[in-house]
Amino acid sequence: MRFVILLTCLLVTISSVAQISNDSIDHRRYFEDQFYLGLSYNFLLSPPEGSNQRNLSYGLQGGFIKDIPLNRTGTRAIGVGVGLALNSYYSNLVANLELNTITYSIDDNITRSKLETHLLEFPLEFRWRNSTSEEYKFWRFYTGIKAAYIVGTRSKFVLDTTKDGFYNTDLSEFQYGLTLSFGYNTFNFHAYYALTDLFDGKAMVNGEVLQYRPLRVGLIFYIL
Repeated sequence: MRFVILLTCLLVTISSVAQISNDSIDHRRYFEDQFYLGLSYNFLLSPPEGSNQRNLSYGLQGGFIKDIPLNRTGTRAIGVGVGLALNSYYSNLVANLELNTITYSIDDNITRSKLETHLLEFPLEFRWRNSTSEEYKFWRFYTGIKAAYIVGTRSKFVLDTTKDGFYNTDLSEFQYGLTLSFGYNTFNFHAYYALTDLFDGKAMVNGEVLQYRPLRVGLIFYIL
């Protein structure tokens, strides 16, 4: 619920700023100021030995990207944005908090184990498209990088008779990776490949340093 409220406030604020900017647009050189919403399946690459994913690891993202044309026709541009994201990762990795120390184990008998992250994201895109100032349905190919700051992380596990959850501080607060989006009109394929590990390099399981590098694949919806 907190994620939804923050995202709503962010979109309303940026929409007001964008409206002021759009009133002074030179229509010969148009802009594609866009809100975006995305849904993804989250893969965990570089897992420790014996670790595997379970259930449905999903991701949600949303925000606003400011369009900066690089040519007069507007078919090439740079997009700079800000947004929020929620990502959940389900696996057989179990985190336990005892005496302010977090320990990890791999348990195949676990009912459910989840790692959830809340992020403030800053996408930077290089954009190619065949749109015009009057045409709102077009092919697009956007690629770039995305930086993110983790504002909250929670680990949770469920056994038949036990349930526990706590805020996990072992993750790397600053994340970044490569992005790719392409498609037609509203519906577009989207992928994110992390260039940083999910954990900070100090957490270990069975003598092996925890890494986990996210790969997110799904759909992204651009809304003018």
